[in-house]
Amino acid sequence: MGKYLNPLRRRSRKGHDDRRPEPSDQRVAVIGLGRFGSSLAHELTRRGWDVLGIDTDATLVQRHSDALTHSAVADCTDPEVLEQLGVHEFTSAVVGIGTDIEASILITSNLLDAGVPNIWAKAISRQHGQILERLGAHHVVLPEHDMGERVAHLVTGRMLDFIQFDDDYALVKTVAPDIATGVPLGESAVRSKYGVTVVGIKRPGQDFTYATAETVVESGDVIVVTGKTRAVEAFAALG
Repeated sequence: MGKYLNPLRRRSRKGHDDRRPEPSDQRVAVIGLGRFGSSLAHELTRRGWDVLGIDTDATLVQRHSDALTHSAVADCTDPEVLEQLGVHEFTSAVVGIGTDIEASILITSNLLDAGVPNIWAKAISRQHGQILERLGAHHVVLPEHDMGERVAHLVTGRMLDFIQFDDDYALVKTVAPDIATGVPLGESAVRSKYGVTVVGIKRPGQDFTYATAETVVESGDVIVVTGKTRAVEAFAALG
């Protein structure tokens, strides 16, 4: 059961007042409980993390307090508030504020000054993201842009799923093109000719399994392929 707190105090699960979070490797402060922040906070709580949800909007905090481990109405643009909440002792923090760019930047800066070792920050544009990166945010997330790019790949190609990483590397789930079927992967030209690696395979009615050099892909199999983004895009488009 989550606890609804004022900015300067928090209540432990045992019911006694405490100004600092319980020690744990799975503690995260989620600052900003809009759609992105609240969804993330709920999922982390479901996975067993100790989640402190913070927002300046008391209505939002009240709405989500029962589902989160702890919650607080607080303005984290003030570094003293972060200290009073004990956020500097957390191993991770997420700045889920997007629309108020000034607040996003100030809070990220405060978390960096507090020495939080793992900071995720939401950005609403590439420019916003670049500012957060220059500040020193460890991870910058552009949820709307990333989802739009992902869906575009699914709409325009034969991909069943697409995940791109920061260093121009991607992982794709797709129906195996004919070029990859009929011979063991170790004897095929998939890696040498197309620059991709088949790492997983799923046959109809079966579970996914790891692909090896001896694996023979059959027509209709679903495969998981990794490689440079352009390479996996071209490979998935072979049909």
